[in-house]
Amino acid sequence: MESCLKIGQQFEFAMHADKGFRQQAVVTQVLSNREEGLGPEADYYIADWIEARTLSEQPKALVFVLANDGTVYLDGQPVDIIVDRAAVAGSA
Repeated sequence: MESCLKIGQQFEFAMHADKGFRQQAVVTQVLSNREEGLGPEADYYIADWIEARTLSEQPKALVFVLANDGTVYLDGQPVDIIVDRAAVAGSA
């Protein structure tokens, strides 16, 4: 599985525990396991590492983990990533 998010792309995310509360962020880097310094065994579990920052008055750095089963995690908690498909199509 490969990330559909690209550097500079804006998206929303919602923690499963905080249903209904969404935050906006922008992708700053998309890294592979090798770029994160992990060995090949990590490929069984993790597809990509997505570094981002929130689009708030006080930006916060975030690291999302995209698992091979399609689940996305932030700080060990599952999150939903919401991408504006029109924006993705327009950037291609």
